Formats: sequence, C-alpha cells, structure tokens
Amino acid sequence: MNSTYACRPLGLAHFSAIQIPPQELVPMAAKAGFLAVGLRLYPAFPGAPFYEVPAGSAASYDLQQRLNGEGVQVYDIEFVTLSADFVPDSIAPILEAANAIGAKRLSVCGDDPDRSRLVSNFAELCDLAARFDMGVDLENMGWRTVATFSDALAVVEQAGRPNGGALVDTLHFSRNGGEPSDLRTAAKSRIRSVQLCDAGQPAPQSHEEMIAEARSGRLAPGEGVLTLTAILRAVPEDAAISVEVPIGPSVDPQDHIGHLFAASGHLLDLAGNVERFR
Repeated sequence: MNSTYACRPLGLAHFSAIQIPPQELVPMAAKAGFLAVGLRLYPAFPGAPFYEVPAGSAASYDLQQRLNGEGVQVYDIEFVTLSADFVPDSIAPILEAANAIGAKRLSVCGDDPDRSRLVSNFAELCDLAARFDMGVDLENMGWRTVATFSDALAVVEQAGRPNGGALVDTLHFSRNGGEPSDLRTAAKSRIRSVQLCDAGQPAPQSHEEMIAEARSGRLAPGEGVLTLTAILRAVPEDAAISVEVPIGPSVDPQDHIGHLFAASGHLLDLAGNVERFR
C-alpha cells in the first residue's frame, strides 16, 4: 500500500471471527498482517457471544503478553446498547478491563426513544470512559432509535464531550442514507473510527432484513456495491480503520482473516492513490 493510508494500523473487528477467543484471535490477526484488533467484551444482545478478561486476572495478563509478543494493539471494545434502562456506571468493570489491555474506544448504539435521557447517558458514559483514558463511538443502525449517521452525529454534538465520536460503519452508514458529503462536512474530531465492509444488492427494506444483512450478509471490502473509496476519501486521514465481515459457514478462520486483510489493503491503496475530495 502507498499513501497516508498505508501508515494506519489496520484493525480486525472481533465480529469478523467472533467464535475465536481473544487470546487466539491476536496471533491469527497478526499472521494476516493486522496491527490492531477490536474485542467483544460485552454482549451485543442477550445471548450474543462475548469474552471476559477482567482487569488483574490471569486472562488479562495472558492477553497482554500475547498482544505485546505479536506487536498488536487493541483499538476498541464493544458492544453496548444505550437503551431506556441503561446505567452508565454498570459497565465500569468493562472499561477497567479494556484499559488494562490498552483499548482506546468503546462502541455503542442508541436505542432509547427519550432523546434527553439518551444524550445524558451518552455524555455520562463519555465522562466515565475518560477516567480510563478512553473515548466512546456512537454507531447508527437502521433498526435502532439512532438509525442514521446524521442522528448519531447530532447526539454526539448535543452531549458535547471531547472524547465522544460518531462511528462510521460503512454498511449502516450507506444503507441508512449516508453520503460521503456528510463525512466531509462533519467536524473531523467527531469521526475517530471507521468499520469497513461491503454489501450486495438489493438493499434490505425491513428491520429484519437489515439485521440479517448486518449479521450474516456483509462482504469483504471491494466485493460489493457500496461507495467505499468515496467514503474512505471523505473521512479524516487519522481515523482508525477496522474490518468487520463475519465469517461464513465452513470457512477456515485464518483464511477468512487473511482474505479480509488483502481485500482491505487493496481498497485502501486505491483510495489513497487518487486525489482526495476537497
């Protein structure tokens, strides 16, 4: 890869191979060429897989050793839903665990119809995360209350916390009305993280179809119809980029991870070798 994009530590989102525990995922990611990983330390929904590495535990120490040995960093952890009954202090132990392994960001989604409470909880969560030297990224999802990128950005701006950001998941961004121009006009400090994937046609119409596509219908970057190069040219050059494409049935995890790295590298190279939009 050439250009400024080659200097970014490309990351692998845990959801790309969620069945692989963190201690095994790190060397697999490193073997493929990734320099960062995201980890699922909190269940995205009831019954969803996640992994516990409490601060001070043997599991945490072992993971730190593997990260250091492989030269891989943890960029973000996920995934918390800001629902009507969410209590920010309840995830303090998760943030402490994340801080112990060097994580920088927490990914969340917003699913509370009370806008004032949602903004207040996001602000409080940002304040809590700041105590652990972390930031918080709000991701839009079409079936959640915060369905569009513009709405996620509005919540972040209303909360007014310096460590708050709006996450650009290229699937959710594109499928819910986002345009590259939205990214070019947003404050650069509000876009810290990008999750990269592609998708095919037709676009889902119902919430059920959106959920199915997000969980099992993503494609490797460059293998679908999303305007990924335009999105990449529009986001800030220092935004962290990770790849999130869940593995298919009967696919070897190392082969899958290697394919994601190669596909992403090719796309980033294409995006970086053309003049950026102004």
